[in-house]
Amino acid sequence: MRVAFIGLGNMGKPMSRNLVRAGHQVTGFDLVPAAGAYLLAQGGQVADSAVAAAAGADVVISMLPTSEHVRDLYFGRGALVAHIAPGTLLIDSSTISISVTRELASEVRKNGCAMIDAPVSGGTLGAEAGTLTFMVGGEATDLERARPLLEAMGKNIVHAGSNGAGQTAKICNNMLSGICMIGTTEALALGIANGLDPKILSDIMRTSSGTNFALQRLNPYPGVMPEVPSSRDYQGGFRTDFQLKDMLLAVQLANESKTLATLGSVACNLFSIHCDNGYAALDYSSIMLMMDKALAAAASRTK
Repeated sequence: MRVAFIGLGNMGKPMSRNLVRAGHQVTGFDLVPAAGAYLLAQGGQVADSAVAAAAGADVVISMLPTSEHVRDLYFGRGALVAHIAPGTLLIDSSTISISVTRELASEVRKNGCAMIDAPVSGGTLGAEAGTLTFMVGGEATDLERARPLLEAMGKNIVHAGSNGAGQTAKICNNMLSGICMIGTTEALALGIANGLDPKILSDIMRTSSGTNFALQRLNPYPGVMPEVPSSRDYQGGFRTDFQLKDMLLAVQLANESKTLATLGSVACNLFSIHCDNGYAALDYSSIMLMMDKALAAAASRTK
């Protein structure tokens, strides 16, 4: 297929590369010009605007930071929908507001095109390996059109329901992921403070009832797992400010739904403090640094 990929960040780069490797014709665009160099090196093409990237495309995939970026791409300054052919399928893999997702899908249909929301789970490691989980909201027929592309980038494709259902599933997942990451860092800090080796403790918890994604794939303590952000000064991966954005969406949805998000709210506040302390651009596992500071403060008080 002819694919336009808009947003060549930490996730978009390997996702677009995997589409190229699967034999699709991929043209990318990113507001940061240097981001396209990677796709070019992988055999894709790069355009100087989103409209140019989407010219002649069968499918447009967007992977952008916020609701505002996605709305601006399709109907704002980017005005992409006004420039694409009727029948074009739009796949938004960003994590954004459910209400914005539904609004955009409705407007897209009025313009003779189709749209599904297909946010992902699996992080940069899953994007690199092509093992992402796609949580899809939209018409089943549109999902089937998208399936060959999604299968080139992911291992699990789940139809969650109508437009917005994919975003709902992703927001619930990321709230839990954030809670688990903070819980993991607290457990590691507790063990370390009492003389345990972080790798041994991680191995114990990973094979016990406390296991979770952080322990299995994204250990937050430096040196426990090679090739994860914590072992390279928390560079790359899923930015803390993006995790905070998703947690805020979850807390907002809980308030609108009149459901409890007690731990979600606490985790959201902790990520907010972490961002305010200058760690917004680091992987969200860098919340471990907050626990390290608490450990250091406790140690100094005992001297």
